[in-house]
Amino acid sequence: MDIDAYLARTGVARPAAPDLATLRHLQERHLAAVPFENLSSHLGEPVVLDEDALFTKIVHGRRGGFCYELNGLFAALLRALGYDASLHAAQVFHADGTLGPPLDHAAIVVSLDGEDWLVDVGFGRFSRHPLPLSAVDAQLDPEGEFLLLDAPFGDIDVLLDGKPQYRLERRPRPLADFIPMAWWQTTSPESHFTQSLTCSRPTSQGRVTLSGDRLIETVDGVRNELRLTSPEAIRTAYRVYFGMTLSKLPVPPGGSPLTPSAAGAETALT
Repeated sequence: MDIDAYLARTGVARPAAPDLATLRHLQERHLAAVPFENLSSHLGEPVVLDEDALFTKIVHGRRGGFCYELNGLFAALLRALGYDASLHAAQVFHADGTLGPPLDHAAIVVSLDGEDWLVDVGFGRFSRHPLPLSAVDAQLDPEGEFLLLDAPFGDIDVLLDGKPQYRLERRPRPLADFIPMAWWQTTSPESHFTQSLTCSRPTSQGRVTLSGDRLIETVDGVRNELRLTSPEAIRTAYRVYFGMTLSKLPVPPGGSPLTPSAAGAETALT
């Protein structure tokens, strides 16, 4: 891995040591610089879960991705920097409280100084800082209050502001284990990634999301939505807000680049 190129992508200098303060900074900067996006599903691009392919897309191509891509490559960077980092599967909770399928999500667990830390740069709105898996009390984060609870079979339920987010496995997984589910997520008409279009990242004051022709900015808890009126305006928004220069625009399901996603702008943030 070209560590310096990856760190430059996130605006981080090469760290002196793989400690907790550095891990916290790396996670925060990665979230701010590399957007959560599912554009590949709407650009006709295959999602290849291979570290070299992901490096080409995210670092050289200055794109983002979704969980398997972002956490898959970030885990590889952490290992290259000397961290004990592994991928772990998770099942995402639906709005009705039921669980999605196994390997529905990929997150990172970092073992550091005798403690396991949950690190996730691929779930859309999620913690900006590492979360200790052994903590029994609620943990405050810029994104809200996180609580980690014991679940059956040694798994861990992760809650944000009292709402279950996903159930995390404790066993590590290789990136290749997620290939079948990544293919389903990016091709099936039943997947919310094919039903909606999103590109999103946190900001110092909130979050910015672009979906179809809708630019949504949340600043200090206030949500503002702007309808973009031309393909040129959409391209400019991708470049200005996400650092992405697109040769063509993604087309939301059932429409043109000037038609908002059927499922809404912020439903694919997992």
